[in-house]
Amino acid sequence: MTVSETISFNTKGFNDILDITRQVESVIDRSRIENGLVTVFCPGSTGAVTTIEYESGVLRDLQKAIEKIAPSHIAYEHDRRWGDGNGFSHVRAALMKPSLSVPLIKGKLTLGTWQQIVFVDFDNRRRERNLIVQVMGE
Repeated sequence: MTVSETISFNTKGFNDILDITRQVESVIDRSRIENGLVTVFCPGSTGAVTTIEYESGVLRDLQKAIEKIAPSHIAYEHDRRWGDGNGFSHVRAALMKPSLSVPLIKGKLTLGTWQQIVFVDFDNRRRERNLIVQVMGE
């Protein structure tokens, strides 16, 4: 069986990191699937889905590391072509990836003790995001 739903929320942009674990778990609960795989996908090219310990120090550390890897203050070819100033956000999203898959066992995500599923918005403005959550299994 496969169940797909969309979860929606608003972001602030500029490395905004949101814990979406509970929203994903709600989709799992409604699916009634006990064992399988959960995939969370971000259509669009300026956001990423990953797991992290959702703790303020870790969040700041990740934001600083991302800024060092793909700085927001340098010129990008994307900006020259489109003039929208968010070339850095596309590079960051490509490095972090738009989707995440997590095994589902006995109706529970197999996350570590301190892991949560998060969405990271790299764009240079606020956005409404719509992520696809797909639960596959039995």
